[in-house]
Amino acid sequence: MSEFINNSTQRVNKLKELILKLHEGVTVEETRKELTEAMAAVPYGEVVRAEEELIAGGLPKEEILKFCDIHTDALKGKIDTSAAKSVPDGHPVHTFIKENDEIIKTTAKIRSIVNEIKGKEDTADASDEMMQMRTLFNSLMDVEKHYLRKENLVFPFLEKYNITGPPMVMWGKHDEIRSFLKSSMQIFESSPNPSIEELNGYIEFMFEPTLKAIEEMIYKEEKILFPMCLDALTEIDWYEIYQQSDEIGFTLYFPQAEWKPTELSDIDLKKPDTKKIKLPTGSFTPEELEGIFNSLPFDLTFVDKEDNVRFFSHGEERIFQRNKAILGRKVQYCHPPSSVHIVNQILDDFKSGKQSSAKFWINFRGMYVLIAYYAVRNERNKYLGTLEVTQDIAPLKKIEGERRLLTYDN
Repeated sequence: MSEFINNSTQRVNKLKELILKLHEGVTVEETRKELTEAMAAVPYGEVVRAEEELIAGGLPKEEILKFCDIHTDALKGKIDTSAAKSVPDGHPVHTFIKENDEIIKTTAKIRSIVNEIKGKEDTADASDEMMQMRTLFNSLMDVEKHYLRKENLVFPFLEKYNITGPPMVMWGKHDEIRSFLKSSMQIFESSPNPSIEELNGYIEFMFEPTLKAIEEMIYKEEKILFPMCLDALTEIDWYEIYQQSDEIGFTLYFPQAEWKPTELSDIDLKKPDTKKIKLPTGSFTPEELEGIFNSLPFDLTFVDKEDNVRFFSHGEERIFQRNKAILGRKVQYCHPPSSVHIVNQILDDFKSGKQSSAKFWINFRGMYVLIAYYAVRNERNKYLGTLEVTQDIAPLKKIEGERRLLTYDN
C-alpha cells in the first residue's frame, strides 16, 4: 500500500483521513498501524499542512486542540525531521532546545522520586518526598518564560506568513499546562505532609498528567514547530526574536553564545542604545551604571511589582549565586518551598504599604550576612518593586575607634 503514497498531496490527504478517524473514535494503535502500512514516515511540514487544511475545511480549532495529544501519540516515531535545518549556538531555536534539555532533566528527577516510593507502605510518611517534588515543580514553573517567548515573539511571525492553526493549537496546550502546574502547586500548598498512599494519588491524577503534558509539548516543538519555523522565518525575523528574548527571560538555561545573522553585515544590525540614562540628579551611560552596581560591596537583586526578577548585580564575589536564567522568573520560585510564605508576607506588606523594609542576618559559609529587603516606590508612593540587598557585615562588626589616615584595606 505504501507504494502509491508517493507524493506530498497524497500523504497529506491520507494524514487528514487518519486524523479524522481518531476524532471518530478509532484507537491510536489502529491509526498507527494504518499509518505504518500507508507510509514509512511523515515529513514534519505535512503534519502542519494537514492540520491547516482540516481547519480551513471547517474542522473547529477547538476540536483539533481537544485531540492534539492523540494526534501526536499516533504520529510518534513516524515524523521525519531529516530535512530540518540546523542552527548555531545562540540562535533562538538552539536556546529553546537547550531549555528543553533542562526541563527534561527536571521531569526525570521527579520521575526518579516516583520510582523510589514504589513498594513503600501506604501509611508511611511522604513529607520528604513531597518537599523534594515541590522544589522540582518550582523549577518547572519557569517554563512560563519558554511559552511566553513562543507566544509573543515566534507566533506573530508565523501568523505573518499565514500559518495560524498550529500556533493556536499550541497556545491552547500552553494554557492547559499552566493550569496543570497551578493545580499541582496548590496540592503542594494544601497537603505538605501526605502519606505514601495520598502522594501516589496526587501523582496519578495530577503530577503525572502534568509531566506528560510538558514532555509532549517538547516533542511537538522539536519534531514539528521548530523545523517548520526554521523553514518559514527569515534570518531577519529570527534576529528580531533574538533581540527581544532577553526582556522575557529564559527557562532553566541562559544562552552562552551571542548570535547574529550571517547574511547581514555589522552595519545592518541594530546597534545597542548607548544613550545616557538621565535621572533627576545626574546621568550615566549603561556601561557606567553597570560598573557602579558591580563595584558596590554588596549584592543587589530587583523584583518588579509583578514579583518577577528583573535585575541582579554581578560583582566579583556574590554571596548568593545568581544565574541569568532567573530573569523574568517569579521570585517565589527562586526560594525554597519552606520559605515562600515569608517571601509572600514581605511582598504583601510592601504592596499594601504596611511595611517598607525587612531585615534578616545569618551565619553563612564563614560570613555574617545581612539580608535586607526594601520596598521601592516612586514619588507618589506607588509600589514599583522590591530591592534585596545582601552583605557580609562581619568586617564591619570588627570596626572600632577611628581611621583618619589613608589606609588601603588591600
